[in-house]
Amino acid sequence: MENIGALAILLALCVALYAAVASVVGKLKSKPYLILSGERAVLAVWVLITVASGILVYALITGDFHFAYAAGHSNHAMPTLYKFTAWWGGQEGSVLFWGWLLSSYSVIVVLQNQRRHRQMMPYVVAILSGVQSFFLFLSAFLVSPFEVLVSSVTHAITPVVDGLGLNPQLQYPAMAIHPPMLYLGYVGFTVPFAFAMASLITKQKGDAWIHTTRRWTIVAWLFLSVGIILGSGWAYHALGWGGYWAWDPVENASLLPWLSGTAFLHSVMMQEKKGMMKIWNMVLVASTFFLCIFGTFLTRSGVVSSVHAFAQSPIGKYFVGFLTIGIAATVYLILERRKFLKSESHLESVVSRESSFLFNNLVLLASCFAVLWGTLFPVITEALSDEKIGLDKEWFNRLMIPIGLFLLLLTGVGPLFAWRRTSGESLRKNFLVPCAAGLTLAAVLFAGGARSPYGIVALSFCMFVMCAILLEFYRGSRAIHQKDGVNYLKAAIELTHRNTRRYGGYLVHMGIVLMFVGWSGSAFNQNIMADVGIGDTVHIGPYAVEAVDFHTGDNGNYVWDSAELKVSKNGDYLGEMEPEKRLYTVSKQGLTHVAIRTRLNEDLYISLASVEQNGQKLTATLQLWVFPLVTWIWIGTAVLVFGTLVALLPSKVARQYARTEVVGVTRKHAVVES
Repeated sequence: MENIGALAILLALCVALYAAVASVVGKLKSKPYLILSGERAVLAVWVLITVASGILVYALITGDFHFAYAAGHSNHAMPTLYKFTAWWGGQEGSVLFWGWLLSSYSVIVVLQNQRRHRQMMPYVVAILSGVQSFFLFLSAFLVSPFEVLVSSVTHAITPVVDGLGLNPQLQYPAMAIHPPMLYLGYVGFTVPFAFAMASLITKQKGDAWIHTTRRWTIVAWLFLSVGIILGSGWAYHALGWGGYWAWDPVENASLLPWLSGTAFLHSVMMQEKKGMMKIWNMVLVASTFFLCIFGTFLTRSGVVSSVHAFAQSPIGKYFVGFLTIGIAATVYLILERRKFLKSESHLESVVSRESSFLFNNLVLLASCFAVLWGTLFPVITEALSDEKIGLDKEWFNRLMIPIGLFLLLLTGVGPLFAWRRTSGESLRKNFLVPCAAGLTLAAVLFAGGARSPYGIVALSFCMFVMCAILLEFYRGSRAIHQKDGVNYLKAAIELTHRNTRRYGGYLVHMGIVLMFVGWSGSAFNQNIMADVGIGDTVHIGPYAVEAVDFHTGDNGNYVWDSAELKVSKNGDYLGEMEPEKRLYTVSKQGLTHVAIRTRLNEDLYISLASVEQNGQKLTATLQLWVFPLVTWIWIGTAVLVFGTLVALLPSKVARQYARTEVVGVTRKHAVVES
């Protein structure tokens, strides 16, 4: 079976290379059948990678431990879910998974565009297949998942009785979907990049590539957003250190393309509405793609130390080569085609929606550069001085919190500005209620005893932005209510349905605001560490935690210690909590399973550090935190997902009128009868 899997990858590499060459040659030589064969080769690549992936997954689930990868990442005691997720739990499997996702995306692109964008499609296929070939090369020659275990004595294939199993930190439900979501985001940005570069190659003056890839970009952005938050949830619930973000290098690597992708989604509206920022959008979409590759490189190269990263491997230099060639080619292409990317209009006023988009872009890119610099700083210092100097969480917080607050403010300011320019009367009318609400909340928080400047400012800005967004919904809903006589809820639904992109975007902004509410609560965190015996009580904030008993056990996959705790708040009994410490039998790795009491206003978070015998008495070391408002991060994520899905729906208004079709490059439209 291992030979079939390895052969399938090798054949897929050959077919992917053929798809790239045939598409370009077919276009240059005007050979439509050669172009068609290149597109069909994309389908063949998917079939071959699927065969290879199926063989690997089958080996992981059935425990075929003559595969080195299965022996290293699966074992008999693991639940089936984690045997399947071991597909992307290691270096070799994750590279194959990356390639399988890209082949799946490529098939969808080919099937969707069989009769559209025929000028660009050969180059789109060539770029997608070129990227595909790079990852297939890695799987075929450098990190093959089909290596077998060979005896050093007999030189024969020698399977082991049981495997080492998946990293215990990955044996958590959220980790079954966190990496695929990130990969779907990373890989998804290859599609808009391919269309953008194909547009440059074919000297397209119009915005066809933007209209085509808008949904692709939003979907990739959504997957990446969900992947990042799932990773935060995993860190919060599974790692036991008392937090959801530590500015870890690999965490940062996922944030970088999210920031540039968010900037692109905002600035692309300037190109669609005003014909502005065309070069900038090309730079942004290319930067997002290369940052996705860079994030993949960081995870796999071993240049950074991270709980998320794979072991050091030889593929890092190949990623560097791929990035160098790709970036050089992209820069050359943008510079050579810059005359086709001239803006059709200019910024007319600083006080306008255009300027808010511009400032939004600048701040997002500044934050992206700051995170990139902080992430690479240890690598740079080691290269220059042979001493690795890391930047800690406090450095990132000092820099990024003010930037984040400014971005939050722009989220609310943007909708209050008009296109082109905003009058003074309009500013007064639009800003009065949000400003009053934000200042009122700041006064209430201060009167209630809050003294954290960042916490007060952040929550006040959240109130400002929420009011600004709700006013947008209210004004539109009121107009429909007055015209049609429906209630405000139905009017709001109708309003959203008429312009899903605009109001879905507002819902996304509302989700971001709710997440900021959760992040702002960290300004008021409380934590202590205490050693307790049975019958002892420890206090944190309004909570009293009493140790009732300690337990131990063994389920075959891991042995565990747990603490049975009785919790009360202000004298009222709330129930029991039971944090747990696990030691996995095969890998000898430990994992903390925290106990969390979740409420809208705050979480009580308890981690068991250890249970030890002190003389005749068992003693547990507990770490306790009170995290105010943290639940709003997860609520905000749900709103963000809902808003993005709404934005992907077609608007009702567009179906009520004749379709419009872009003709030529003059940005005029011709009516096509339905």
